[in-house]
Amino acid sequence: MFIETEGTPNPATLKFLPGREVMGLSSADFASAASAVRSPLATALFELPGVARVFLGADFISVTRNDLESWQSLKPQVLGVIMDHFVAGRPVIEGEADDLDEEDIDPADREVVDQIKELLDTRVRPAVAGDGGDIVFRGYRDGIVRLHMQGSCSGCPSSSATLKHGIENMLRHYVPEVVAVEQVEF
Repeated sequence: MFIETEGTPNPATLKFLPGREVMGLSSADFASAASAVRSPLATALFELPGVARVFLGADFISVTRNDLESWQSLKPQVLGVIMDHFVAGRPVIEGEADDLDEEDIDPADREVVDQIKELLDTRVRPAVAGDGGDIVFRGYRDGIVRLHMQGSCSGCPSSSATLKHGIENMLRHYVPEVVAVEQVEF
């Protein structure tokens, strides 16, 4: 099994591509070992010293390190854990996903929300996934779109600029009802 690695805009995060599906159409973001209990892969990665966050994307795994470890020492260990996991045929996620997809929207805004989601899915999410992360729609009220950044995008130095200048400008251009975009945490 050959696993490719790619850098991301976040210098603390590397993207690992195992050459196979990881999560398919969904994703999972784990900010701590305690939150990763339903993922044998994320749990194994958190057992490595220096792993601070794990994001499971469609066909990649993004791992964020803490400031105490270098990629020089951590990267081979991460590659080993990922390879062992897939070679053993273990599941990436066990059980049903938690229902964290609750959205704050006014039912009267459904048409606007559908336009926003379509733009996010077709124009934004593929680019963000290319950088080892994801962006999740969390709500829309009074012209304000609320988004949650995951994976390498969470805590990335350029994520707030991407959110404000890139995503907000695009949404305002195509959906005149949008007045601002805010980043939210779960």
